[in-house]
Parts: sequence; structure tokens; C-alpha cells
Amino acid sequence: MRSDNRLPVWASALIGLVTGAVAIGVSLLAAGLVKASAFPVFAVGNAAVDLTPAGLKDFAIRTFGENDKPVLLAGIFAVMAVLAVAVGVSAARDLRYGLAGLAAFGVVGLAAVLTRPDAGPVDAIPTVAGVAVGAIALRALLRRASAARPDDTRPEEARPGEAVGPPVMRAGRDRYAVNRRGLLTGVLGGAAVAGVSGLAGRALSGRSEVSAARVGLALPRPAVPAKPLPAGTDLRIRGLTPFVTPNRDFYRVDTAIVVPQVDPRDWTLRIGGMVDRPVELTLADLLKRPLVEEDVTLCCVSNPVGGHYIGNARWLGARLADVLRDAGVRSGADMLLSTSADGWTCGTPLDVVLDGRDALLAVAMNGEALPVDHGFPVRQVVPGLYGYVSATKWVTEIKVTRFDQDTAYWTTRGWAEKGPIKTQSRIDLPRDGGSVPAGRTVIAGVAWAQHRGVDAVEVRVDGGSWLRARLAEAPTADTWRQWVVDDWDAVPGRHTIEVRATDAAGYTQTAQRAPVTPDGATGWHAVTVTVT
Repeated sequence: MRSDNRLPVWASALIGLVTGAVAIGVSLLAAGLVKASAFPVFAVGNAAVDLTPAGLKDFAIRTFGENDKPVLLAGIFAVMAVLAVAVGVSAARDLRYGLAGLAAFGVVGLAAVLTRPDAGPVDAIPTVAGVAVGAIALRALLRRASAARPDDTRPEEARPGEAVGPPVMRAGRDRYAVNRRGLLTGVLGGAAVAGVSGLAGRALSGRSEVSAARVGLALPRPAVPAKPLPAGTDLRIRGLTPFVTPNRDFYRVDTAIVVPQVDPRDWTLRIGGMVDRPVELTLADLLKRPLVEEDVTLCCVSNPVGGHYIGNARWLGARLADVLRDAGVRSGADMLLSTSADGWTCGTPLDVVLDGRDALLAVAMNGEALPVDHGFPVRQVVPGLYGYVSATKWVTEIKVTRFDQDTAYWTTRGWAEKGPIKTQSRIDLPRDGGSVPAGRTVIAGVAWAQHRGVDAVEVRVDGGSWLRARLAEAPTADTWRQWVVDDWDAVPGRHTIEVRATDAAGYTQTAQRAPVTPDGATGWHAVTVTVT
């Protein structure tokens, strides 16, 4: 349908934006009724994460940190806004062009939704519903905005001796007129539909129900409680990273654009593959098992030298090794392929889980049920391994298999199959680029070598002699250790401070710099400070 009363660009652009908002709001509402992951915007975001090269992902993590996903979503919405404007402008010239643009939106959304690992035919409903209602909104808005206003038509003036003719549209200026009242009411109505649909969709996504279920979850007492932290575990130096990382401050690095909302009443864990007796556990089953409490430091393989993608918490959970023994692991298996609720996969070396360390199916973190962002209701915690090969959140399935038969999400993207955490150290005080007064100055930080333990930390200033740091206590070899040098006599000028750690196996971390890909960064952390 070609328009004979073309709208000004600002009006057609506004119509396009409102149309896009209606389509998004309705699709979010439908996703709330069907499945949150079927929301096409999130599906496109997940597809973008999956298709992004590893180097670009590392750049995003370094640049934006834990805000990388909000930045990605903001970028997607910005692109959609531009395209929505193009749809509106095109539709004002010819409705068929606008409808074709909406259809293109739908094709991209459907492709992203239906290629997700857990997708089914019903997942197409949110995208189809959003595009269909968006098309209706587009047509209605164009009609309201293009309808002639009362003062846009008036009788032709009669010449002497001629009859007065019927009302006609004026050419020229009237050709680009807009019915502002019709446009305003249409835009307000469309915005209301988009807002109400979006809010209802969020409410239906299960966030409030899952959060309430988490708060109401009764945690049993551990059969094997963690020992009290030794005196001197936390040096309590102002500005030094605390030994226990509060849940709100614990790093989060994963591929989930939208955090899975897993109802604990519906959660099950299936264990199969190379086992004698496949196992399926509910959360109630898991909580009846003897639970172990353990202090464990987790670290992301994307953590650069001196980075903060590392944290320490007290975890409560069932020993994964005991669950596997109940299933009867068959000879020849060497890998656990675990899958999260959103389809992400992780390959964990089987021998590490079975070597006696407390690899857990964790249900609690620092004395409370797992936060939703950190895997509620159940996640894996395996000391000594980077998270990409061990720390599956929202875990729902574990397949006992072999590395030569199955691959996991990150190993198909160039990362190493096995990711033992490397011996590393970090300077927290003084801050890089900061200034300190001359005189006695504290240098402090943390060091880690999970499942080996930190034996020594050394510091040097301006390439001079290495100074032995004083180490805080550590409850186990699976946690980091604080360290401090409190007798540096700082003299005025610019100084470079370096740190290195030695683990209990006698290995001293290398000075050679290596990137995080494919199995973790290496190098000494250094800071430069100005002494005044």
C-alpha cells in the first residue's frame, strides 16, 4: 500500500520506534508465558556471544568487566532502534517495505531462538507474536498519523456562476502534513501496550518466584563442617582484599545474557554416559546426602595478571565423587561433560574430581543458598581448576565420557581441554598509578595456587633485591593467602613494585608474560607509584 500523504521523517521515525517497542514488549510477554530464553532479543545476544571470536570476548571482558553483557544488550537495542526507525520511514512511503523490514527482524530472531541448544518449536511463539502485533501496530499508527485533520480539507472556492465543489486535499504542503493528535494518541497507546506487555513478561519470567524459593530454602547442617578460620587468616589491612569475598562482590563471568531462573522444585540432575547405573537427583535428594562445607577460591581463566576475576567463599554441597561412585563410573572414562540450564557445557577432568579433593555439587555460598547469579539452585565447585572447565552454574546434567569423544563450549573455541589454575600473585596496596607519602609504607596483596598452596611471596622495588613477604594463615591449600611487606622505606620519586609467588610444590611463577588464551595468563604483577 503506497502512501499518497507522505509523513515527515520525524513522524515516521517515531512510528517505527513505537512499533519496535510494541513488538519487543509483546515478545517478552509471550516469552514469559513460554520460556524466558525464547525472548528473541536475549537469543540474539546469546548468539552474538557464541559467534564472537575468543580474542574479541577477551577484549570485552578486559574493557567492560562484568558489565560486558549489559553493554552487549545496550548495543543490540541501539541497533534495533536504528532499524526500527528505518522500518517506520520505509513504511511511510510504502507499507509493504515496513512489513518486509519487520519480517526480516522476525527471521533473525527465529534463527537465534531456534538454534539454541534447548530450543523447541514452541520457542518460536514469542518472535512470531511480536512481529505480528508489531505489524498491526505499524499499520494502525500510519493510519492515525496520516488521517486528514479537520482543517486539512475545505471546500474549493467557487468562481462566479459555478457551484461549490466537494472538499479536496490540498497539494504541496498538505502532502507532508501529519495528524498530530492522531499520532500522539497512537504513540501513547503503543507505548502503553509495550510497557504493560514488557512488565507482565518480566513478572511471568519467574524471577520473583525463584527468588522467593531461594530465600525460603532450608539448608541442612553440614555433615562435615569447615574448620574455623585460623587466627591471622585475614590481616585486616585497609584496602587489602578480604579473605572471604562477600556474595555481592564475587565476580561473575559466564555466557548467560539472561540469568537462568531455575525453580528448585523442578530441578533435577541427570548423570549418565559411561556409568553402570544412571542417576537422577532432585534437590531434595541432594540435600539428604551428607553435605560438606569447604573454603575454596575460584578463578576465571580470563583473569589477566593482577586481575580481579577471582574470589574466595565458603561453599556447602555434596561431594561429586560420591555421587559418581553411586552411578558406577566405567573404565576408560576421563571427562565429565556438564550442562547448565541454558545449554552451556563444560568439560572437567575426571581424575581431578576423584583424587580426594572436595569437588562439590554446591547448594550454598557463605552461609546462604546460592545467589541466582551464581548458580542457584546447584552448581559445581572444583578446587584447583579454572571455572571454564569446572564451575558449571545451574547444572542440570553430567555425562561421564571421554575427551576424545566429546567437546565443551570453550574447548571448541580454542581453549585448552584441561585448565589447572596457575600460581599467581597480585598487589592490592599501594594502588597502581597512586601516590604515597615518603617513609614506612605497606605493600600488600593476595597470592594463590589452588590445591597446591602458596609457600612464599616476594616483592622487589625498581628491580632491586627480592624481599620476603609475611604470609597470612590459610585454612587449606585450596584458598588464596594474603601477604604483606610492612617495612618498605619509600623515598620520593616514581617506583615500580613487582611481586612473585612460590607454591608448595616449589614452583616460582614465571616473569614471562602470556595472554589468558588458551589456559590462563602468566607474568609478574607490577604497579607504579609516586612517592611524595
